[in-house]
Amino acid sequence: RNGGAVEDFPSEGWSPQINLGMPVMIPESYVQDLNVRLSLYRRIGDQRDVEDIDSFAAEMVDRFGPLPVEVENLLGVITIKNLCRTANVSKLDAGPKGAMIGFHQDRFPHVDRLMDYINKQRGMAKLRPDQRLVFPRMWEDRKQRLAGVTRILQELADLAVG
Repeated sequence: RNGGAVEDFPSEGWSPQINLGMPVMIPESYVQDLNVRLSLYRRIGDQRDVEDIDSFAAEMVDRFGPLPVEVENLLGVITIKNLCRTANVSKLDAGPKGAMIGFHQDRFPHVDRLMDYINKQRGMAKLRPDQRLVFPRMWEDRKQRLAGVTRILQELADLAVG
């Protein structure tokens, strides 16, 4: 499997639960046809990297017009979901005051790197006794929240892989 690569943290069998406290969908007003909407959802779920997601977004703009906020959110969540898989994050809750992250089976691939990262954050990341990682932040709007969460997950994914 995976061309012979050995994985300590298989991503099969679980999917990250992500709640950003914002609408994440393809509105009926944007794509009226239900079958087309369902097929777009399936395709969105298959996008694996930022370039794929960007070209998918461009295709949607060509076909249906400018992206509504809900679709921008959805595409952002797909990026975040892919980073969650890489970072072994199974649960992510984010709101205006920050993010809370739970790891799949409460495990992180490189605990030493994670602890070093938390220490360097100087209080901007805390590991709770229940193994949840908390990032207190003040995100004014959904764009800041999406960008902030993406940045945090990118850092965790880099630690998990690097």
